[in-house]
Amino acid sequence: MNLKSNASVPDFQSDGLTITAAEPWFKVKVQLILSYVQAFIMNASPKSDELIFIDLFAGSGLYSAGHQKEIFPSSSLAALSSNLPFQKWIFCESDPEQAAALDKRVRKKFPQKYVEVFNVREDEIIQTINSAIPASKSGRRVALFCLIDPFSLKFSLNTVDRLAALGVSLLIPFTFPLNARLDCRHYCDEQAELIRKFLGANNFERLTALDSNIHFYRKLVQLYQNNLLVNGLNCALSSHKLDSKLMEVPAYTIGFFSRQFSAQSVQRDVNVSEHLQFELFPR
Repeated sequence: MNLKSNASVPDFQSDGLTITAAEPWFKVKVQLILSYVQAFIMNASPKSDELIFIDLFAGSGLYSAGHQKEIFPSSSLAALSSNLPFQKWIFCESDPEQAAALDKRVRKKFPQKYVEVFNVREDEIIQTINSAIPASKSGRRVALFCLIDPFSLKFSLNTVDRLAALGVSLLIPFTFPLNARLDCRHYCDEQAELIRKFLGANNFERLTALDSNIHFYRKLVQLYQNNLLVNGLNCALSSHKLDSKLMEVPAYTIGFFSRQFSAQSVQRDVNVSEHLQFELFPR
């Protein structure tokens, strides 16, 4: 399948609506996410009659980064800007102002796309997704791709398990503030309940003895992967270099998790795509 960027990509500029501040590396993360989206499509399309894209933390749709305040699209709008064969797009955002900005941008830039924007809390997500996806029909196969990228740990393992039970394939960048101020001790001492919801209560004690941010991060990702493996998902992880003041680790991890499709095949196609991009367009 040939997935080329649409020649008429919208020009994103300041429009008077809220824009999310970000560090410059977020732009690279968006490109990596798009590589995963394209790899998912290549693996899912031959086995599916309909493809649906879900973003649970869609934000305002635009980022602003660097001292010159460069504006670039979030993963959702970047995906919408590409020539991708999703029949439906479902965007969720808990902040009312950001959800309203995203909805206006989608309607203005992509009036031809079938997009639904929901202002919902986490405890409303499963009901929202259930009501938004097509009802099951005999012989009709629907593939659901879900991005979970909140730049925080404020998303419970219980919700992830329930999404997986719906047949959703999950892409999770493990990115969250982790630095000298918001360090591993902060999360274990002051955010213990947050960690328990994110990882599951049984895993919390395995993090409390760690004394460095790097070890804490690596163990957290490992425990998360183990949880999803135990729950029947196949998993593939990739590591990417990082230069950030918000997240002071040398590299961050992106995980793809699915019951319906081979995570290893998706990862392999991502690696091929990234290698070709490096060869053709050195970064």
